Amino acid sequence: MARPAPPHVTRSDMVSPPPGAAAAVARARLRVGPAPRPLMGSQGRPGTPGNGGPSEGEGGETRKPQEGKVARGKRRKGKGKGKAGAGQSGRGSGAEGKPGPQKAKEAAGQGAEARAKTGPRKEGEGGSVEEGARGVVKGDAGSAGGGKEAQERDDGKKEEWRVRTGRREVARPGRSQGRGGQASGGIAGTGAAMAAAAEEESAAPEPATRPAAGPALWRLPEELLLLICSYLDMRALGRLAQVCRWLRRFTSCDLLWRRIARASLNSGFTRLGTDLMTSVPVKDRVKVSQNWRLGRCREGILLKWRCSQMPWMQLENDSLYISQANFILAYQFRPDGASLNRRPLGVFAGHDEDVCHFVLANSHIISAGGDGKIGVHKIHSTFTVKYSAHEQEVNCVDCKGGIIVSGSRDRTAKVWPLASGRLGQCLHTIQTEDRVWSIAISPLLSSFVTGTACCGHFSPLRIWDLNSGQLVTHLGSDFPPGAGVLDVMYESPSTLLSCGYDTYVRYWDLRTSVRKCVMEWEEPHDSTLYCLQTDGNHLLATGSSYYGVVRLWDRRQRACLHAFPLTSTPLSSPVYCLRLTTKHLYAALSYNLHVLDFQNP
Repeated sequence: MARPAPPHVTRSDMVSPPPGAAAAVARARLRVGPAPRPLMGSQGRPGTPGNGGPSEGEGGETRKPQEGKVARGKRRKGKGKGKAGAGQSGRGSGAEGKPGPQKAKEAAGQGAEARAKTGPRKEGEGGSVEEGARGVVKGDAGSAGGGKEAQERDDGKKEEWRVRTGRREVARPGRSQGRGGQASGGIAGTGAAMAAAAEEESAAPEPATRPAAGPALWRLPEELLLLICSYLDMRALGRLAQVCRWLRRFTSCDLLWRRIARASLNSGFTRLGTDLMTSVPVKDRVKVSQNWRLGRCREGILLKWRCSQMPWMQLENDSLYISQANFILAYQFRPDGASLNRRPLGVFAGHDEDVCHFVLANSHIISAGGDGKIGVHKIHSTFTVKYSAHEQEVNCVDCKGGIIVSGSRDRTAKVWPLASGRLGQCLHTIQTEDRVWSIAISPLLSSFVTGTACCGHFSPLRIWDLNSGQLVTHLGSDFPPGAGVLDVMYESPSTLLSCGYDTYVRYWDLRTSVRKCVMEWEEPHDSTLYCLQTDGNHLLATGSSYYGVVRLWDRRQRACLHAFPLTSTPLSSPVYCLRLTTKHLYAALSYNLHVLDFQNP
C-alpha cells in the first residue's frame, strides 16, 4: 500500500549524516506528519529517489505509484541530454536505511534506470515538484540550475507555511515511513522545545474567564445576565454556580443576592433596605440566615457567676458590656464570636446598688442604678460622674443626641442633658402616675415613649414631647389591668415594638392608628415577656420568664418559629436581656450568659 511522501527536505538533508546522529534523526522522524500527494511542477526535472524521493528505510515499502508517474512523465517529454546525477538514492530523510524487501529494490532500480535515460531539460518543461503544506520533492544533487531555482522557491513556500501554522507543525506527532522506517529529522531540536512549551501551557491552571463555548445566553453582556439571574431563587443560583468557575464567580455578586437577603431572616438588611453589614458578602449572610429559619444552632455558655443577678448587656463592634451587681464589665470577643477573652477590658463602677439598666452613647456609658442615681462613664478613660436623679430606683434609661431620659419606680420620667457642663441639671420632670419600667427616645429626637406598670385607668404606653415634656398621645385602649410594658423599642420614627406582662408582642405603626396595634404575637405558654430584640426586618426574638426560653418569630407568620429553653427546672430563670448579630444570639439569665451560634451549628 502506498504511503505519503516525507515532509519538506532541505539541501542539507541530501548529505548523509554522521553515524552518531542516526538515532537522533530516527527519533525526530516521529514528530513529522504526512505530506500531501506530489504534483507535476512547471520547472526542473523530477526528483530522484534520494533525499527528496520516497523513503526506503529499514523494512520500509517504496512508493510505486509515485515513481511510476515520474517515469511516465519522462517518457512523454522526451529523452534528456545529460545523465542523471549520482545520488544518495535509496536513502530516506538524511538517514541511511537498510535494504528493504525485494519488491522495493526492483522499484528503486526501475526509477534509477528511468533517470539515466533522461537528461537536463529546458525551463518550462514539466517535472515532478511536490507542493503542499509540508514538503516538496526535489531533484538530486546533479540537477541543473533550473532545479536549484525551483528548490529555492519551494523552500520559501515551506517557510511561509511554518509561519502560518505556528508551533502546531512541530507539536503534531508524525507517522513512521513504513514498518520501522525513519522520517525526516531536520527540525528535531525545535520540535522538542516547542512540545515542552505546549506541555507547560496545558499544565497551567485555567483562569476563571467567561466560557467561550456553551449556550448563547452566557455570551450576553453582564448587565443583562444580572437582570435575568435576579429572577432566580436561592436554589437555582446555587445550582448555576456549580456549572463552571466563571459562573461561580458571577453568581456570587451581591446584587443577585440582595433581593433574597431582604426576604431572609436576620441577613443584615432593614425593612427599608439599608445594609447594616456591608463588609460581609451578602451570599454568606443568606447561608447563615437559613440556619435561623430552620433553628439550627450550637448552644454555649460565655460567662457564669455564683449569685443570682438581673444582668443587662449591650454590644458594640467586637466588645460586650454586661452588668453584674453594681459593676459594668467590658469583654472582648474572640474572632469566632462565640467565645470571650476571660479577662475584662474595663470595669466601670460608681453605684451603691445593682445596675438596673445602661446604654452606650457617644463613647459614654449611661447607667441607671437601684440607688436612684445616674452614672456617666467614659469608655476609654476612668472618667465617671454620678448624680442623684430619682427618689427610688431608676428602672430604665436611654440616651440619643446628647439627651438622657430616665424612668423610675417613683412614678416620674425626667429629661437630662449630656453636656459635661450641665450634668445633673434636670430639663423636664414628667408625672407618669405609674411606675415606669421601660423608656425609649424616637430616632427623630422629637419625642419619647414610656412603658408603665398599667396599674391605673390609662394606657401603659404613652408618647411625650421631648422639648416640652407634654403628653402627645396614648397607644392602645384595650390593655387589661396589670399589663405592664417591660420593654419597648423604636424600629423607625413611626414604628415601635413592645412586650410585657400580658404575654404579647405588639407592633405599632403611628401612621396607621394609635388606638390599635398593626400586629401582635402571643407567647404560647402564657409567660411574661421580659425583653425583645429585632433584626429590623422580619426576625423577632423574645425572652420568657420561665425556664429561660428564647423564642424566634417570623413577623410574616402568627405562630412561633422556634423555641430554645436555656435552663432546666431547678435553675428556672427569666431571660432578662437579649442581643443578636447576624451570626449569634446572646441571652443573659440569672446565673450565666448563653450564646446560640447559628454560623457553626
